[in-house]
Amino acid sequence: MINPVPVTLEGNGVRLEPLTADHQADLDAAAADGKLWELWFTSVPAPGETARYIADALEGQRAGTMLPWVVRELQSGAVVGTTRYHDIVAKIDRVEIGYTWYAKSWQRSHVNSACKLLLLGHAFDQLKCAVVGLRTDNFNFASQRAIAALGAHRDGVIRHHMQRRDGTVRDSVMFSILATEWPDVKRHLNWRLTRRDSSEHR
Repeated sequence: MINPVPVTLEGNGVRLEPLTADHQADLDAAAADGKLWELWFTSVPAPGETARYIADALEGQRAGTMLPWVVRELQSGAVVGTTRYHDIVAKIDRVEIGYTWYAKSWQRSHVNSACKLLLLGHAFDQLKCAVVGLRTDNFNFASQRAIAALGAHRDGVIRHHMQRRDGTVRDSVMFSILATEWPDVKRHLNWRLTRRDSSEHR
């Protein structure tokens, strides 16, 4: 049975640091880069909502259902977003990765691939998860493409599944990666990061 506890993860130019209340100003600044809260289908906190957003994440951590991080890009030293394990079901060795968002300046960079490599590696190699799930709003097409590009399996759609920040109700598109699939996904993510690094240094 898995037992996720706060831990710092680092690699490929990013560091995942356990989320604390002290990160409020950093997350405010990251969300302001692109006014990310205007994307109605995401979980990005609007101005004035970050403290509650952090408190909810830490409440989930205390309950054993979440494990949240901030994402720090090491070259700049800046906090550029956040991510977390959520819907942790320890008895069946399952976690989901979600509540993930990055400042607009760092979208389509190395950051997402690096974070997913760290999160999936920790889940499968250290926690010995049997499966890692990922879900997204049915209108978040960019997120669906990004998850599929990891090599995750599209499991289907749960209709009328979750309430959005604006009170509307979304359908959730569900994906998963099994432990047996992790070696190929890991190889693919390492290849993507190596290819990006080589192209940036030409």
